[in-house]
Amino acid sequence: MFLCTHLNPLFSRFLHFLLKQPDQANKPTTSNMSGLDGVEHKTLKVNGINMHVAELPGSGSGGEPIILFIHGFPELWYTWRHQMTALSSLGYRTIAPDLRGYGDTNAPEKMEDYAYFNIVGDLVALIDAVTGGDEAVFVVGHDWGAMIAWQLCMYRPEKVKALVNMSVLFSPRSPDRVPIPTLRRFFGDDYYICRFQKPGEIELEFKKLGTEKVLKEFLTYKTPGPLYLPKGKLFKSSENGGASSALPPWLTQEDLDYYVTKYDNKGFTGPINYYRNIDRNWELTAPWTGAKIRVPVKFIVGDQDLTYNSPGAKEYINGGGFKKDVPLLDETVVLKGVGHFLHEESPEEINQHIHSFFQKFL
Repeated sequence: MFLCTHLNPLFSRFLHFLLKQPDQANKPTTSNMSGLDGVEHKTLKVNGINMHVAELPGSGSGGEPIILFIHGFPELWYTWRHQMTALSSLGYRTIAPDLRGYGDTNAPEKMEDYAYFNIVGDLVALIDAVTGGDEAVFVVGHDWGAMIAWQLCMYRPEKVKALVNMSVLFSPRSPDRVPIPTLRRFFGDDYYICRFQKPGEIELEFKKLGTEKVLKEFLTYKTPGPLYLPKGKLFKSSENGGASSALPPWLTQEDLDYYVTKYDNKGFTGPINYYRNIDRNWELTAPWTGAKIRVPVKFIVGDQDLTYNSPGAKEYINGGGFKKDVPLLDETVVLKGVGHFLHEESPEEINQHIHSFFQKFL
């Protein structure tokens, strides 16, 4: 619908008034949402959505270097609580948003609104909002957050001083292999990414199981092999002991309750829509076929992580392919006995790696 250019005077004055008003969504708000001392919660308008952002100031007197933390699935800003506390005490201003579709950030209804370009657009706008313009930031990513961080560095390298990425390797685009059909051929229809593709289906199965059980199973998964979710038999392999019997030492019931509260409110559709855009991302990123990641990178992964044990991952790291695609790769660190959620399982070690790497660029 087109807006008529011949506006009557009264409507013109009203429109002028509206355009002069401050955008209330950009106004920071604070709340005690997490129970973590000193964390400030804000709602910022970025890229057309309202984004919830958690922030801890550095211990200095201002002008501290910024670290942007990008979470994965099924996480929230809260997954970075240990890193935010430790690194803010070392003089960094730490910022962790809920990505679109997660937690207290808006969840657009259209499935196609969760493609790489949308998410990276959110983060570029967030970086501009917290820096005031042209300043670059340090970035830390995990899981889907790592995938998004690779894309951020590919599209807008000038926004990133250096990157610490965890769990998910850079995956150069193959012009000959459409991702989802390739995964189906290799792993079968019960592979979790394949099971996520049909809109609404897996959400109904998760609803039957209950939010707490679903999150508990995902967050405590520590099997080096691929994750399968056969219909009607979700997480059956963990029963009679294993993940469903007890929480690991690094995940308290209070932590789990926080996740459950947010997912009960928001649901799983937004986060799972990231997976439903995998083939669309492949189509849209054709211009970046053969592109390299040209920012300084440290990569960290646990040796019990399903991603590290996926076919070809070790060969890609050890055979030189990773370094070829990420020429400024400083180091790949493999943590022994650690699973997928390494930043929660071994926070002190991860914090040390992040700090020591970023110190090189201050």
